[in-house]
Amino acid sequence: MELAVPSPGAATTAVASGGLSPQQMVEIYRLMVLSRRVDDREILLKRQQKVFFQVSGAGHEALQVGAALAMRPGYDWFFPYYRDRALCLTLGVTPTEMMLQAVGAASDPASGGRQMPTHWSSRPLHIVSTSSSTSTQLLHAVGCAEAGRYFSRHPEAAAKVPGDYRAFQDVEFHGDEVVFTSLGEGSTSQGEFWEALNTASNSRLPVIFCVEDNGYAISVPVEVNTPGGNISRLVANFPNFHFAEVDGTDPEASLRAFEKAVAHCRAGLGPAFVHAHCVRTYSHSFSDDDKIYRSTAEREADAMRDPLAKMQMRLLREGILTAQQINELERQLDHEAAEAAERALEAPLPKVADICAHVYSENLDPTSTAFATEQVQAPGGVGGGTAGGAKGSGPRTMADLINACLHDEMRRDPRIVVYGEDIADASREEALAEVKGKGGVFKLTAGLQTEFGSDRVWNSPLAEANIVGRAIGMAVRGLKPVVEIQFFDYIWPAMHQIHNELALMRWRSNGEWASPAVIRAAIGGYLTGGAIYHSQSGESIFTHIPGLRVVFPSNALDANGLLRTAIRCDDPVLFLEHKRLYRETWGRAPYPGPEFAIPFGKAKIVRQGTHITLITYGAVVPRALQAAQKAQRQHGIEVEIIDLRSLNPYDWEAIATSVRKTSRVIVAHEDMLSWGYGAEIAARIGDELFDSLDAPVRRVGAMDTFVAYQPLLEDAILPQPEAILKAIVDLKAY
Repeated sequence: MELAVPSPGAATTAVASGGLSPQQMVEIYRLMVLSRRVDDREILLKRQQKVFFQVSGAGHEALQVGAALAMRPGYDWFFPYYRDRALCLTLGVTPTEMMLQAVGAASDPASGGRQMPTHWSSRPLHIVSTSSSTSTQLLHAVGCAEAGRYFSRHPEAAAKVPGDYRAFQDVEFHGDEVVFTSLGEGSTSQGEFWEALNTASNSRLPVIFCVEDNGYAISVPVEVNTPGGNISRLVANFPNFHFAEVDGTDPEASLRAFEKAVAHCRAGLGPAFVHAHCVRTYSHSFSDDDKIYRSTAEREADAMRDPLAKMQMRLLREGILTAQQINELERQLDHEAAEAAERALEAPLPKVADICAHVYSENLDPTSTAFATEQVQAPGGVGGGTAGGAKGSGPRTMADLINACLHDEMRRDPRIVVYGEDIADASREEALAEVKGKGGVFKLTAGLQTEFGSDRVWNSPLAEANIVGRAIGMAVRGLKPVVEIQFFDYIWPAMHQIHNELALMRWRSNGEWASPAVIRAAIGGYLTGGAIYHSQSGESIFTHIPGLRVVFPSNALDANGLLRTAIRCDDPVLFLEHKRLYRETWGRAPYPGPEFAIPFGKAKIVRQGTHITLITYGAVVPRALQAAQKAQRQHGIEVEIIDLRSLNPYDWEAIATSVRKTSRVIVAHEDMLSWGYGAEIAARIGDELFDSLDAPVRRVGAMDTFVAYQPLLEDAILPQPEAILKAIVDLKAY
């Protein structure tokens, strides 16, 4: 039997408004059945222990085919979730590609065997790599839409430029592109769901949010997750949205709903929210058994709404296909799914030697000599900045030189956007005619909005996950977001986005996607009154994340050069700025010029010595220098001090060279002593340099508690020069 039907992903936006043609109805049914057959084949392979996980889209097929046919693969952008098999098939992902993912083959185009099946990704189709995390992708979709709008307004920013991340970031954009993202109804309980709707609404972004409501979040029914049991009622007052609630078991109704949603978004009217009621005809996943928490009557009622059965009956009722033709079509699709599985099972598996590929960019190495431009501009040179910035030739503070670097880099690179809480000069631009402008609580972004405009510098909502999640979506599209977390103490709501999304994007997609954003965060104590929630450290938690570069300068010049490297880098960077050092007299430096850069992983010897090596970073550097000077004056001990400057990567060669010279080591940091950053350095020294040691490695750190408000307590909790001096004297006497 031959069926003259369009291919998957064909431009079905030309569907006649009066109804679907017979060919279109057959094609929709074909895609729905194919999705189910691929599900069933995976389940069979799981039972045979040939694949290792299975989660199906059974019951969601009609909705997803309708959604995909209303959009343009490779033109629009897609941030789906794990049930969206039929959506991805309709966009153009093949059954073989899906089976390659199921078996974890090396040629799996979504992840090269690194992610579970149904974690979709396809660069040609603009399906951005997704994770198992629920709702995180919604903020990526928002950032993606913001990036598309930005490039449409500033097309010159899309140009490839050699020498930094732009050389490896392809930019595609269209003025009327739409971003699709989906989730289950249970995931609407997540904070990122509401944060995404908030920004999409405020900014009138062309994002379609699709809630695929099958009534259950694993075993939890919708009324337990959602007050009133209906998410549409809760979101109905968001402005600028197009809202639709649709029977997701009806492909034509779904298609019509999405056509209207797409039209609303393409017209620039704002986002859309499509709430589709569908059924989950199988359990949550192969690891789940819904018979232990759903009644027989309920499961049978859902089976009666199975979209495949409903569509089959329609084809028969309207005389479009006979029973024999349907049987023949389904046999063909069975065979197609089986062949795809066989091809996947024969595919080579990933090589163990390739495990570490794509943890970081292979295109641009921030530790390389390309960033070794530590020649300071001659005195008299004038740098970027504001009235409080780095103009003139005299010594400038760390705050000044960070501000100067941001100004310089934004002038050089039109892809850079800067946002965060309170970082703009004034959100109400008319106020700038009479006010100085805020520019951040520490004034480090002062003047950026005034010079570069609100398209490139703006205030974010007070929501850290929102800040980082949107940055991921922007960076995926080729922008360079340099975002600010106002206080490190409040970075934790964004931890999920940083750990599971930002740092993992390149590795989990096997190098197909990357999100080289920069996160600036003010960190640390020694503030006299900073207390628990304005004095935290915790850098070791982030150095433990593969894929994330972590930098921690101790002085103005290093901050300027390392921030420039971070911005030009092709990896995500957490750039930690110690609040106490922002305006310290110690560590000031002249403006070094707009090309001054420092490679990551290159420590600085800030004091030469022969008796003891002291390894440190951040605000402990000046305190270690005080202690070393006293040790020399009072005890004749010469301490060599290494300022690491970057924590991941760190300069092992500098450490090893110094330890072989001195044979005694102290590792000092502001964070708590137990499980701190120094433990890793000390352990590696003990492991690899044991023969060079004349004494055990000593560590100095804060007490294992938080920082108190009363200065007397703060001084006792944090490591002071006196504690470092005692460690020096004791170690020399060992």
